[in-house]
Amino acid sequence: MELKRKANHLLFATGCLALLVGLTLFAGIRQAHRPVGGVIVRISNEFNNFFISEREVTNLLTRHGEDRLEGADPADLNLKALEARLKAHSFVKDAQVYRDLAGNLHADVRQNRPIARLVHADSRQDFYLDAAGEKLPLSPLFTARVVPVARLGGQPLSAGFFRDSTGQRYLEFLRYIDEKPFWRAQVAEVFIGSNGKLSFTQQVGDQRVEFGFPENISEKFAKLMVFYRQIPPVLGWDTYHRVNVEFKDQIICE
Repeated sequence: MELKRKANHLLFATGCLALLVGLTLFAGIRQAHRPVGGVIVRISNEFNNFFISEREVTNLLTRHGEDRLEGADPADLNLKALEARLKAHSFVKDAQVYRDLAGNLHADVRQNRPIARLVHADSRQDFYLDAAGEKLPLSPLFTARVVPVARLGGQPLSAGFFRDSTGQRYLEFLRYIDEKPFWRAQVAEVFIGSNGKLSFTQQVGDQRVEFGFPENISEKFAKLMVFYRQIPPVLGWDTYHRVNVEFKDQIICE
């Protein structure tokens, strides 16, 4: 009797599993042939950037309305091609395009993020720089609150400068500022001298900080933090106009 009951349970479970598989296959086949319903765009905004809009994503997917997606036959859709079209946009770091069981087309977009703005005498030459040292154009939709970087003497800066073995050190310096909330808020503008040394102005305080070459970055910022904690509270923020943290174990104030 016990053996018979177990056999019945096994048959029932097998039947339920077969039914579930059948329903899943039926739903998959039905979805594969269902015309596209709506187009749902989701833009990841983890860094509060607004460089690309839902309308712009839709325009990219439809070639500005030339390729209508609503009502399209799924057989005519190339999801990988649609993803590639989105990823070609400068401010799209990653994109996924897929369909749900209701037939809707989803486009999930992750935005690229600048960490600095390279400024020039002619502002039309300005551009953003991302954490990989790649060039990003300015956007009419949004202005990022990132540190401006200029070369003293008015010489133009190119994105390529930050990608060779020497320029990587300057990119590391900019990444350090971007990754530390305090320094991201405090550093007002960065300058690269003709000799390659760095300096920057501050949001609070009249001092121009002479940083030297982008070496021992965390140690130099630690020394500057010592200055902030010990000098301005006693003498005031505007006592010194020049602070040099270039040399090992020294802070020079004038």
